[in-house]
Amino acid sequence: MNILVALSGGVDSAVVAALMKSQGHRVIGVTMSIWREGRYQGGDKDACFGAGEKEDIAAAGEVCRLLGLQHMVIDCAEEYERLVLEHFRSQYLVGKTPNPCVRCNNLIKFGLLPQLAEKAGLDFDIFATGHYVRLEHGSDRVRMFSGREAAKDQSYFLYRLRQKQLARVWTPLGGYSKPEVRKIAGDFSLPVRDKPDSQDFYAGDYRELLGREARSGSIVHVSGRALGRHEGYWNFTVGQRAGLGISYSAPLYVKQINADRNEVVVGGAETAIVRRLTAEDANWVSIPEPQEAFAAMLKVRSSGRAVPCRARPKGDGAFEVDFPEGIFAAAPGQSAVLYHDDMLLGGGIISAAN
Repeated sequence: MNILVALSGGVDSAVVAALMKSQGHRVIGVTMSIWREGRYQGGDKDACFGAGEKEDIAAAGEVCRLLGLQHMVIDCAEEYERLVLEHFRSQYLVGKTPNPCVRCNNLIKFGLLPQLAEKAGLDFDIFATGHYVRLEHGSDRVRMFSGREAAKDQSYFLYRLRQKQLARVWTPLGGYSKPEVRKIAGDFSLPVRDKPDSQDFYAGDYRELLGREARSGSIVHVSGRALGRHEGYWNFTVGQRAGLGISYSAPLYVKQINADRNEVVVGGAETAIVRRLTAEDANWVSIPEPQEAFAAMLKVRSSGRAVPCRARPKGDGAFEVDFPEGIFAAAPGQSAVLYHDDMLLGGGIISAAN
C-alpha cells in the first residue's frame, strides 16, 4: 500500500511513519509549511503556528532520512492565512470564540495538504496522521471514536471531516497511549522520541493576529452597573476571570461580549453557566443527519467534561441542545460536539447559548 504520512516534526507522526514502513508499506512523508517570516512576531511557546516551524520541518526531514523515506514540504501559508487566520480574526472581532484548530484540520491538514501532494505527483492510497482517534471503515460510512487514552483524545478537533476525506484516512495511534508511543519511538531510535507536544494554536499572543489598536470600552455587571473600563473587547474571552482589571466583592467572570458596543459583561460564576445552545453548520460523522430528537453526550471544549444532553434537529444544518447539568462558559463560535459513549456522532458551531 502507498501511504502518505503527514509529518509535523513531532513524535506522534514520526511513529506513524515508522510503523507503516515496518509493516511493509511504501511510505512518503509530507509536511505543510504555514508560517511566513516577518508577517507575525510569534513567540517561543510550543505551537502549531509560529517561528519554530523551521525546526519542526528539519525534524521531520531527519526522521525521513533515518527511515529512508522521501520527504516533501508543501507551502500552505497563503491558504492558511485566508482560510484559517482571516476566519479566526473575523469571528473574534464580532465577539465570538472560534476554534482555529478545528477549521485547520478540515480545510488544510486533511483538505489542502493531501490535495497539493497529489498535484505535486505523489502517488498514495492512504493519508495517515498521528491523531489520537480511532476510525472504523464500514461499508456504509466511516465512524470515528475517541482515542483510547482520554487525555490525548483528539476526536473533538476532527468532527468537521467529511466522509470523502475519512474514506482514505488512517489514524494508527488511536489505540495507543502517549507513553506507549514514546516507547515505540525509542525502539525505532527516532530523534524526536523525547520532543514535547505542541500545546497551543499560536506561539505568540493571539491578540497580535487580530491587528486592532486599543479602544476604550465599558466593563458592566450583569445587573447593569458599570464597574470599570477596558482597552478593547477582543482582549477578553467568555469565562475569563483573571486579568479583568477591576475589583469587586466576589470573583467575577466574563459572561458575554458585546462587540457592537465594545462592552464586556461580567458576573458571578453562576451567571456563566449555560444549559441550552443552538448550533449551526452541522457535520455528521458516524451517523446520517438525524431527523428526530436523540440523547447524547455534549462537549464544547476538547478537554472539557462531556455532559448528558438532548439534541433536536432544526433543519438547514442546525440543531438545539438542552443539558440541565449545565456547562461553564459555552460561547458562540465554539464547537458543540455530540457523542454516544466513545463514538463521535457529529457537531456544529454554536450560534447562541443561554
